[in-house]
Amino acid sequence: MKNTFGNSVSLTLFGESHGEYIGAVLDGLAPGLAVDEDFIRAQLLKRRPSGKISTARREADEFKLVSGVFEGRTTGTPLTILIPNTSQHSKDYSATRSLARPGHADYTAYQKYHGFEDYRGGGHFSGRITAALVAAGAVLIRALRDKGIYIGTHIKSCAGISDRAFDDLANDIAALDKLDFAALDVEKGEQMRAAVEAAAADGDSVGGVLETAVIGVPAGVGEPWFDTMEGVLSHALFSIPAIKGVQFGNAFELVNRRGSEYNDRFYISDKEIKTATNNNGGINGGITNGMPIVFSCAVKPTPSIFKEQSTVDFIKGENAVLELKGRHDPAIIHRARVVVDSIAALAVADMLALRYGTDWLK
Repeated sequence: MKNTFGNSVSLTLFGESHGEYIGAVLDGLAPGLAVDEDFIRAQLLKRRPSGKISTARREADEFKLVSGVFEGRTTGTPLTILIPNTSQHSKDYSATRSLARPGHADYTAYQKYHGFEDYRGGGHFSGRITAALVAAGAVLIRALRDKGIYIGTHIKSCAGISDRAFDDLANDIAALDKLDFAALDVEKGEQMRAAVEAAAADGDSVGGVLETAVIGVPAGVGEPWFDTMEGVLSHALFSIPAIKGVQFGNAFELVNRRGSEYNDRFYISDKEIKTATNNNGGINGGITNGMPIVFSCAVKPTPSIFKEQSTVDFIKGENAVLELKGRHDPAIIHRARVVVDSIAALAVADMLALRYGTDWLK
């Protein structure tokens, strides 16, 4: 089972939803990077559930840095983060152990691990593991900011309700950093919340689209063919539970236009090469062109719903009916945005270290 991503800078995730701990190991970090524990807490807070639009499971996420940090700086050796699980309701899953929850990995996990997997709460496949990813990502986000690279994600749409588009990216990213619900248009954000609450009241769920911008990445980062910037980012993004599609720039919206409309025309301003539009999302030939990297992720509706669903008992080999109990999110898109920021930071940091060396981030 491969739980590690990255070449020059790598991240390994471990743990299960109802195990004692979840955690992460960051390797390949330059020595001397600032590790701001308050910033890690702030990032984890963006992921935590809140109110009627989230699960009732509440975890404190009191992390521990157990290696790789000394006196607030990275040592250059593997940085290990542990986060205890303190709010498990494992009995919620014992009755449905052999029932394939639609949209979940119960059946596929059983096939791969021959029944030895920890099935409680989805085990290692659970979105709970993303807490460790966010904690590790906070270290990288801070390091990238110190190099003038900023990442921000907003809820482009949720339940069919659309946010306004990115405008002034630097200001929008700064604003998103202060929002617990990442809609740039406050009124649209309230409409999205209401739609999530309505789905929850009906025992159902909703999804949507997240849009991310990364500013400050220099031109020339990425490889042609198999390690393109799009390819590495997509590989990382598709590891996030519930991500079912990735678009760079305006790919799906504008592919039916003519090339004269789609092409990003170059120009020089103050001796800097730019493009008049950014339909390609800041990447040409798999390599960054210096414009903002912009991509969108499709986030499916949360598969755990409180409606009766037909399924199978994969141990008995017979049809069955499933009606879930327990604590589940009616939407995870608002919590997933910081996960996307974190995995994007890992992919970008890894590509930068591959291009310039691991000490470049210091």
